[in-house]
Amino acid sequence: MLYENTIWLGSSSKAVCLLPEMANRHGLITGATGTGKTVTLQVLAEGFSSMGVPVFLADVKGDLSGMVKMGENTPKISDRLAQCGVPSFQFRSFPAIFWDVYGEQGHPVRATVSQMGPVLLGRMLGLNDTQSGVLNIVFRIADHENMLLLDIKDLKAMLKYVGEHAKDYTLEYGNVSTASIGAIQRAVAVLEDQGGDRFFGEPALNMDDWMGVDEDGRGNVNILAADRLFRNPTMYSTFLLWLLSELYERLPEAGDLAKPRMVFFFDEAHLLFNNCTKSLLEKVEQVVRLIRSKGVGIFFISQSPSDIPMTVLGQLGNRIQHALRAYTPLDQKAVKVAAQTFRANPSFDTEAAIQALQTGEALISLLDSKGAPAIVERAKILPPQSYIGAVDEGVRQTCIETSPYYGIYEQVLDRVSAYEMLESDMESFIPGELSDMPSLVYNPDAASPVSDETESLVYAPDPVLPVQETAAPVSAPAPSAPHGFMIYDPKTGGYVKQEIPALEVKPFVNTSPAPAQAPVLQVQEPTAAAVTEGTEMPVLIYDSASGQYVQKMVRMVRDPATGKLVPVQPENAAAVNPKAAAAAAKEAEKERKAAEKAEKDRIAEERRKRAEELREERAERARKNDSLIGRIQNTAISTATREVTRQITRGILGGISGILGTKKK
Repeated sequence: MLYENTIWLGSSSKAVCLLPEMANRHGLITGATGTGKTVTLQVLAEGFSSMGVPVFLADVKGDLSGMVKMGENTPKISDRLAQCGVPSFQFRSFPAIFWDVYGEQGHPVRATVSQMGPVLLGRMLGLNDTQSGVLNIVFRIADHENMLLLDIKDLKAMLKYVGEHAKDYTLEYGNVSTASIGAIQRAVAVLEDQGGDRFFGEPALNMDDWMGVDEDGRGNVNILAADRLFRNPTMYSTFLLWLLSELYERLPEAGDLAKPRMVFFFDEAHLLFNNCTKSLLEKVEQVVRLIRSKGVGIFFISQSPSDIPMTVLGQLGNRIQHALRAYTPLDQKAVKVAAQTFRANPSFDTEAAIQALQTGEALISLLDSKGAPAIVERAKILPPQSYIGAVDEGVRQTCIETSPYYGIYEQVLDRVSAYEMLESDMESFIPGELSDMPSLVYNPDAASPVSDETESLVYAPDPVLPVQETAAPVSAPAPSAPHGFMIYDPKTGGYVKQEIPALEVKPFVNTSPAPAQAPVLQVQEPTAAAVTEGTEMPVLIYDSASGQYVQKMVRMVRDPATGKLVPVQPENAAAVNPKAAAAAAKEAEKERKAAEKAEKDRIAEERRKRAEELREERAERARKNDSLIGRIQNTAISTATREVTRQITRGILGGISGILGTKKK
């Protein structure tokens, strides 16, 4: 709830408010289970959203989904509002957008393997130092070989490739042991079973989509459904660390702002630092230190301040401490440490108060306008304006389908990347669709090769036989054999006859650079299947670009009526060469998906532009309000409003008193 351009968090002897310009100094919300941490988080998120600041929430228990629904008045809420001295309170819903790594309870959240990087990926896989070093080599090789690592199958294919060619890379990159490769592959298989195959891929998350506002200028509340992700603590914590590092790299420097660009709330924050290596902990500390200058605020939520490393804890200026239980000596020590982190209040004992706090109460110490910690206050937390608790699946699904990002992330993209490059045959001649083009095929009834201008030819997925670019025109006489064809002879500089005693021809597979002399084809006796299914034969195909005939491998069949060799016809091309037909269908599907993505990107860009316009309008209004005239006007309006309210209240109370007095008489 907003109060005089601040977030009204709770009340003690006075209103305890968080200054928006101090929100990017980060904060900490701690307390035992069931003491009200989630409600405190919800109140803060509502305040930031009302200011036009986008928010990210990791919803571990599922009860933060209630922010999409208007709150309901209950006796407990009415009593709390009276205790906090709230004069007026409005229940309302907030523009929540649901996200889910698994794509079940929100828009899918994805990242590419390259974006995650070897350091965070090694932590996600639970690798030791040696295995992490090998994984780093795999990333470097993929980068130098221009192979994209987008999804899990790309990573698996790259690990296999490096393992098979380990000796070739040892001198340049260092030793790559097959044992380490095998250990990484086993860890990748475990990650894949835990849902990593859904997280890694495209389209990857665009962080700009998390920084939008709605039509009323309120910041979007991005809720990550983490109830299932939380069951895999390593993946959960690594994902949150990736979010921080990705946001830090994307945002430009902003300095001190009147309010943050975005605020992150990380629930169960202790998981971020469990089993965290020294290098990774230093990186997290660096991000927490420097992301403030990018205009981003971070709030960690955990049960005890001791869950956060001291180097990170020292960067958290705003503290909200709910009750702690001191049933063991270790718990008593944690209570004492928590009390010593606050600026003492002479009116009560901080250590004793931490153990005596009721549900919904907290010790609060926030930064003042000069950046200094305020004296700790024992305050009652305000109730949220939205619904407390989880919403049903119907409400969630409706919110997902009406989201401005619906349809953008639901469609999976699969570009050509390391897997496709390594698993393919690296063919120089790629299967394509049927096309009509002039070809030069031997006609046994004629005396020389003739041009056929109308035959539809299917390109076979075999390499093209090398032909010299300076080949002489076809001038040799036709071969006398009934199944002959013309082949280039570099010795004579022309095409010479090549007699084949039978139909079956084993196609030449070119795995090396073109030799100076055309290869000699191997000949076998035909089989019954070859006569009906066809075989690959070299023919001369007219190239319209160069105006010359070039040699290609074309699938030919024997015409049962005439006994002659003819190219495969379009009607039976798919049956003879299903690989070519499948490739053509896949290419058409890619073009369709690309067109759909382009349209979705256009719609998303329009929405982002509209959000930017709204943001500029709000900024202009804020500048006007911050001016001297604006402040005078606001003060005058507030004074007049209070006076009118006071007069109305007196009139109502006077009328009630008169009615009661009349009844008594």
